[in-house]
Amino acid sequence: MTISILSRKATIKIVCAVVFLFTLAAMPLNLFAEDEDIQNPFGVLEFLHWNHDWNNYKYSSAEDLEKALILMRQAGVGWVRMDFLWDEIEPQKGQFDFKKYDCLAELIAKHKIKILGILDYSATWAAACAEWNCPPKDNQLFVDYAAKTIEHYKGKVDYWEIWNEPDSGAYWSQQDGLKKYCDLLKCVYIAAKKVNPDCKILNGGLANGLASVNRLYDNGAKDYFDILNIHIFESPVHKKSIKGLIAYPKLAYKVMSRNGDGHKKIWITETGCPGVKRWCKVDNWWLGNNPTERQQAAWVKEVYDNLLKDPNVEKIFWAFFRDTKGHWDTGVDYFGLVRWDFSKKPSYKAYKECYDRWKRSKR
Repeated sequence: MTISILSRKATIKIVCAVVFLFTLAAMPLNLFAEDEDIQNPFGVLEFLHWNHDWNNYKYSSAEDLEKALILMRQAGVGWVRMDFLWDEIEPQKGQFDFKKYDCLAELIAKHKIKILGILDYSATWAAACAEWNCPPKDNQLFVDYAAKTIEHYKGKVDYWEIWNEPDSGAYWSQQDGLKKYCDLLKCVYIAAKKVNPDCKILNGGLANGLASVNRLYDNGAKDYFDILNIHIFESPVHKKSIKGLIAYPKLAYKVMSRNGDGHKKIWITETGCPGVKRWCKVDNWWLGNNPTERQQAAWVKEVYDNLLKDPNVEKIFWAFFRDTKGHWDTGVDYFGLVRWDFSKKPSYKAYKECYDRWKRSKR
């Protein structure tokens, strides 16, 4: 009797194990890859939509876009942050044209890279002061464009950032302590969830530190973003700069927790520094002396090795993936992991090593 019961139990266990293995084998292999892509914390900011005279036609051909995306994927990039410009998508009120961005989204998806889309800046016809960096003269105009875009890309792009650096006069010219921006964020959030309940909304990346994080909450935006979005820049040339880099997200999380947002994650959607060849003569960037290419590579490792230890930091986007050409006329043109001609800098190798180390840790 005892033997019979034991045999029956063993048979049941074997049958269950076989069923599990067959079920596992029947599952699409890409489910595992998709899960890894979603979890991948490695992102880059890259201006894949740039094909204008003011940016030296950075991506004027499909061949250049392919080159960039192949290199991204080889380095381990899981996410690309890019603009979906209002002025191009809705050049006239009520007339939407998604063709350019449809092509980009399809190409990026082909290379199995996720998109964080930035909804920005003002369309010429809708700006309060007829400039791209003015807030819209009527929030509803922006909301209509945002909702239409989020709905159009439902299931293809589900992570959206509302404006870029709204706490900086360079990108939101009418500074008022984020009051008008937070009003806009609230309106967009409500509209976004109606057209795509599964989408995730990020506040526009904050450029001015902890004060801006506090202002976001002071202006009542708590319930109108799903992920806190901050930008952190420090110079590897300066001593103890890594301490400032590590401290900021921790302090930001304290503000979040104090406001009942301890369950949310932090994405750092811009961090980086120049990597300039020693012989290259170029004006310094805003934090002083330009780091060399080797200093940039060492900084990539410090940034990812340290920030990925923070349990509240979910994604980190290096700015940028590829150098620009005479756009800023400072060291900022050399933020890339690859040069303008697509040749790899030492920082590209450093980025890939960080990714490989992260991937091994997940096995």
